[in-house]
Amino acid sequence: MVNPKYHVFLCAGTKLAGDKKGMCHSRGSDDLVRKLMEEIDERELSGEVMVSTTSCYGICDKGPIAVVYPEGVWYGSLDKEKIAVIAEKHLEEGSPVKEYTI
Repeated sequence: MVNPKYHVFLCAGTKLAGDKKGMCHSRGSDDLVRKLMEEIDERELSGEVMVSTTSCYGICDKGPIAVVYPEGVWYGSLDKEKIAVIAEKHLEEGSPVKEYTI
């Protein structure tokens, strides 16, 4: 059984019908998932961090959005730079990045 320290849910901008037409998708969420996976690999955190994509959270004006559990920290308006900081500060060092939270 997988028991990660963190589980990151990143919106893929998919609507209920399965179409990738959401705001997070149009703002590059697919690239952010790839960036997050790269950061996890570079920091050797693959055994501690699980990443899943989700459908729309319904707060598109804050997208792209990620939620990190077990704390339930919500991050918004993400880009590649913010993903790198979150990987370093939150996932590696254990300190949520308050200035990116929503």
